[in-house]
Amino acid sequence: MKIAFARALALVLLSLTLTAPALAASKPKPIPLPTPQLPTKKLHTEFVVEVNAKGQVVRVKSGKDSVDTLYNAHTYGDVLQMWIRHPDGTAVVGLYRVTFDYNPKNHMIARHVSLVKAGGNWGTQQGAALQMMDLANKRAPDPLPGLQQITGKPPAPKHTP
Repeated sequence: MKIAFARALALVLLSLTLTAPALAASKPKPIPLPTPQLPTKKLHTEFVVEVNAKGQVVRVKSGKDSVDTLYNAHTYGDVLQMWIRHPDGTAVVGLYRVTFDYNPKNHMIARHVSLVKAGGNWGTQQGAALQMMDLANKRAPDPLPGLQQITGKPPAPKHTP
């Protein structure tokens, strides 16, 4: 029984020593990633949004799309995550017009914000980005465990220079 086991082990080790260099020498070929094609013409989207007292966009009231669906999705996502505030950090509850203009020459997007009408009954409502985070957290199966739960010890303090 011991001799059969030793022979089997020797065959396994022999096969590993013969195939290991071949496996190490062969490099997997990287899969080329698709290069996004940037639009070649000017694009424009426009949204009217409700902004709360913190400056968070609560919801999109209306919008005008461009001909490019990816650009539309990009700008819609951007507007839902926006904060519209004054440089001093204060905000005015109201309706705002937000426009996005894509320039195909320099591939830049210009964003412009203007107040349409001050006031509204959504001043105390939660921002759209926070609403989406709450919804995602409710749909998550289980929250990930914290570092202390995984390692059994609290995280080490960070020293700043």
